[in-house]
Amino acid sequence: MPERLEKLKHWLEAELDFREYTLNPASADASFRRYFRIMHEGASLIVMDAPPDREDSRPFIRISGMFSDAGLNVPAVIDENLEQGFLLLSDLGSRPYLDELNGDTVARLYGDALGALVAIQTCIPDQGALPSYDRTLLLNEMELFREWLVGRHLEMAPDSVQTACMDAAFSQLADNALEQPQVCVHRDYHSRNLMYMERNNPGILDFQDAVIGPVTYDLVSLLRDCYIAWPRAQVEDWAYGYQELALQSGILREEHEDPVRFLRWFDLMGMQRHLKAAGIFARLNHRDGKPGYLGDIPRTLGYVIEVAARYDELSAFGEFVEAAVMDRFDS
Repeated sequence: MPERLEKLKHWLEAELDFREYTLNPASADASFRRYFRIMHEGASLIVMDAPPDREDSRPFIRISGMFSDAGLNVPAVIDENLEQGFLLLSDLGSRPYLDELNGDTVARLYGDALGALVAIQTCIPDQGALPSYDRTLLLNEMELFREWLVGRHLEMAPDSVQTACMDAAFSQLADNALEQPQVCVHRDYHSRNLMYMERNNPGILDFQDAVIGPVTYDLVSLLRDCYIAWPRAQVEDWAYGYQELALQSGILREEHEDPVRFLRWFDLMGMQRHLKAAGIFARLNHRDGKPGYLGDIPRTLGYVIEVAARYDELSAFGEFVEAAVMDRFDS
């Protein structure tokens, strides 16, 4: 990493002619990207360090432009060096939703976030501009739960019954995702990637993995956040409110008015996402040396257990997660 930092400083000084400036870590995320905050000539800017052998920065640039054209508040790309993996970006500040959310602010902040989500979902990219959230990708994501949390972290070797239970649940969750209306999906729309802004709230980060996928994916990412939880009844009220907003906006059509079906889409989509997230959190610890996400696994699995208990076809899987995974993780 010191070599990367030296390359970054050389780019700033030799190519962008930065002279007097300060450079400090801004944040890191669950990938190989790092972010630095630069103070230069009285302005605050962000540099993304995305090693080109690990990360492709071109989707970030493309989607930033697409979202900006839709009126969304995203970092502007000021300069770039794709060969070395550096981007110079505008700075959306240091107030993530996670630090600002509480009982007094949540209605306003989520209202703004849901309004921005409508704009995301009504983005119509050029044909083929975004990959499809297809069955292979959905299943591969859930396999992270089996490989990294069950296998690597808990050192479990599931028997044939447990394996069949996981296979059946993964298939049902993929079916649920694929039967939904397909829209532009941010794919990480949660409280650590939304920034509180005085104007044009929220600022939106980490959108480079956007796809065309299920209409409830970003909604459940926001409302059943891996990092902060709200009462189930309140979450369902917000979800139904968004269903109405999506119907009014034309994202959903008349045949999508059934609230029971919409809630099932939402619930099962959340299970798919939370299984993926739990696997990623375990992988971050074992592969990447980032143990800080392990504490979020019990909350994430708790969503899976709670939702599975409400659907007969998934109840056995929920019991497996509770008895064989959650109990061992807690111990």
